Amino acid sequence: MAPLSIMPGLADGSVPPQAFAVGPRDISDLLPGRNRIVRDHGTLDPSLGRLGSLEVRLATTTREIRHAQKLRYKVFFEEMSAAASGASRLSRRDIDDFDLLCDHLLVLDHSGHSSRFRPAKPKVVGTYRLLRQEIADRNWGFYTAGEYDITPMISAHPDLRFLELGRSCVLQPYRNKRTVELLWHGIWTYVLHHRVDVMMGCASLEGTDPGKLALPLSFLHHFANASGEWAASALPEHGTAMDLVPKDMIDQKAALRALPPLIKGYLRLGASFGRGAVVDRRFGTTDVLVILPVANINPRYIGHFGAEADRHVALANSPLA
Repeated sequence: MAPLSIMPGLADGSVPPQAFAVGPRDISDLLPGRNRIVRDHGTLDPSLGRLGSLEVRLATTTREIRHAQKLRYKVFFEEMSAAASGASRLSRRDIDDFDLLCDHLLVLDHSGHSSRFRPAKPKVVGTYRLLRQEIADRNWGFYTAGEYDITPMISAHPDLRFLELGRSCVLQPYRNKRTVELLWHGIWTYVLHHRVDVMMGCASLEGTDPGKLALPLSFLHHFANASGEWAASALPEHGTAMDLVPKDMIDQKAALRALPPLIKGYLRLGASFGRGAVVDRRFGTTDVLVILPVANINPRYIGHFGAEADRHVALANSPLA
């Protein structure tokens, strides 16, 4: 694997200060009608790549973050079975305090039609939320820590940089290879730039009855369980067992078919999974912990995107109007 030092660092190996996120001051900054720049990505161009009419970019303004929240609301609360809070129902956005800390990866579709009086506006069709360890440590930690005891795993690797991935969703008509490829291209570019060593976060299976998810959960437990220095378990007050089917009774092909595409994608990359699942009744899901050290990523995928993330070079910046 090529070294991950694409971006020049400081003498002590840290990331230059200008690359830190400049977050909204408080949740009111994300109210409709306000639009200001709240992210400075330093030497990383926010426009990360293009594939046809689709662009992957990092949000830089409050308006772009609101568009990500609207997409999450549409997918999580209108399409799926998540239970919205009063604030989310009122705003029609998936609102979370962690939005103040995270970087937001967007996939935009530029194929909209323009008119004589109004230019075409790009449409947000996919999003991912990214939280770097140095930002989490300076604030209130990782979102994942509310479901899993990740402290021992992180403490065992004091010299590694962790990145939390979460709140991923794609608009239904765009759930195809092209959109997913652009999202992963954006993540890979971000990982290289910030010299991330480990990706982690919660991924979800739809439904809140682990018994109905016994086959995929048991497959992850028996065949992709994180162990040793990467072991992490669900918090006792939230966790539920995953080893619901004996290993010798698992039909591996059927189990793979039962897994959501996102989790299958993590598996192909080389991820392992924490011990125990967590039922999230608010979102109507059963969550599993994904652990993906960059050093474990299948070399064929690094070759696919390029060791310097140059497969889908961005053509131009195009912030939302």
